[in-house]
Amino acid sequence: MNDASRSLTRSRALGLFAAAFTLLFMSGAAEPAAAASVARSALVAALKPGGHVLVFRHADSPAELPDAKNAERDNPKHERQLSAAGKEGATKLGAALKRLGIPVGEVLVSPAYRAQQTARLAQLTNARIQDELTFEGTAMTETVTPAQAAWLKARAAVAPKTGNTFIVTHSPNLAAAFPAITPALAAGEAAVFAPDGQGGTTLLGRLKIEDWAGL
Repeated sequence: MNDASRSLTRSRALGLFAAAFTLLFMSGAAEPAAAASVARSALVAALKPGGHVLVFRHADSPAELPDAKNAERDNPKHERQLSAAGKEGATKLGAALKRLGIPVGEVLVSPAYRAQQTARLAQLTNARIQDELTFEGTAMTETVTPAQAAWLKARAAVAPKTGNTFIVTHSPNLAAAFPAITPALAAGEAAVFAPDGQGGTTLLGRLKIEDWAGL
């Protein structure tokens, strides 16, 4: 995608949001449920041409480490892994991406098992492990360094060469890189960014993992 195409994609995306919310307020249908539905629909429409970056918190994962009996077969180190709800959410996310025709470009994933499991169940193929996205501590300040936060913030501003970029990381990394995003992203939730091609980015919206199945 060349610079002109990226600019056109960003303009269309922002135009969709402006039109959606103008329609809501002019029609008087500004109730929270209606507003959220229109916003999600506009967000999905913006993703279909590509050119955006989706930064996910991994799907639901219990804080407790699994024992040998309950660990997944491909989790030999017995790291944290997805709950049944997390697995279901990630699987439905992958099905929705295909059904909606949302193009997946580059996929960057934390080395943590729960993040890789999220990407795999969501059918985000050809995922590349990115050390800067890792987090294994128990407190937000323990292992997320300023360099990691700066890397994630800068990476979200890189316009995809094709499709949409998908990044799967952790809540502390998201909070450190994007402190203005409040409240914090829920498990499996995605923040959708539109890079401006000049090192900056606009947060277009958020999609919870349970939203995808109903889109």
